[in-house]
Amino acid sequence: MAFEKNLVVVAIFIVLGTLASQATSRTLSEASFAAKHDQWMTKYGRVYADNAEKERRLSIFKKNVQFVEKFNTEGNKTYMLGLNEHSDLSDEEFLRQRTGYKRATELTSSANISFRYEDLSPTDVPPSIDWREKGAVAPIKDQGSCGCCWAFSAVAAVEGIIQIKTGKLISLSEQQLLDCTSGYDNQGCNGGFIPSTFEYIRQSGGIASEGNYPYHAVQGTCNANQPAVQITGYEKVPENSEEDLLKALSMQPVSIAIVGSGNEFRNYQSGVFSAADCGTRLDHAVTFVGYGTTEDGTKYWLLKNQWGESWGENGYMKILRDAGPPEGVCGLARDAYYPTA
Repeated sequence: MAFEKNLVVVAIFIVLGTLASQATSRTLSEASFAAKHDQWMTKYGRVYADNAEKERRLSIFKKNVQFVEKFNTEGNKTYMLGLNEHSDLSDEEFLRQRTGYKRATELTSSANISFRYEDLSPTDVPPSIDWREKGAVAPIKDQGSCGCCWAFSAVAAVEGIIQIKTGKLISLSEQQLLDCTSGYDNQGCNGGFIPSTFEYIRQSGGIASEGNYPYHAVQGTCNANQPAVQITGYEKVPENSEEDLLKALSMQPVSIAIVGSGNEFRNYQSGVFSAADCGTRLDHAVTFVGYGTTEDGTKYWLLKNQWGESWGENGYMKILRDAGPPEGVCGLARDAYYPTA
């Protein structure tokens, strides 16, 4: 009988020891996440209003860390994920602050829907191009907590065609587009369209330089009186055709819409992005500034984002080209436009 009691006592101690070990492990894990969050806050200069806000952000940060680590440890992917300056934002906050594309239901009456690069032959299209190397791409910008990706996408494409035409790369004003295009169906930090943005630049007499009209990440009063460059219009790349998109991009940077709010896209760090299921709602506008093929033969598009240099490969993404579906990965070939000058 005493022997059985001893066994019970031993069993109890084992259970208690296991529970204590698990509790200690959880405590260490929580401490590890808290330390990682503190390091992240220091790196990106993040300051919260109070401890309650910090705890809420820590919870979101932990969720994002776990998603990234799980994805990377599973392996067998052509790309890796990582933390960036947006890692304490909830899904809803990220969608509202960091995207902002609204697809136009129809083109404005003066839009040119022709496609000037239609007759380019395969021999006219080089196997790869990087418009950064040709001086047609300004440094990575950051839209901040304003959903005006459409303005940055349009500006990058205009900066590109003006440099190609004149040899001068001028950083242009997203703020002017944010302030002045409400009459063109754009909604400031609440979203906008690529084609109507090009139409505004054409009709208004041009767009100012960033130096003369700097970005503030909030919509203000329109003060467009110092245009630096002008465009003659814009054209649309035939929908759902990566072949035609390639033709256009071989000649100039192209504004495109994409599904950019998914967890994998927002946490992309390196490699060739090839997510199979992004959803169908185009919600982000970026700029294609090149294309090429990796050493292992994987074809990609080179995407310029405006989420700062902490995202992706110093602000850029390689995304799979000719993936199979006509709309491309994350719908990249559905809505593509380029300005004319």
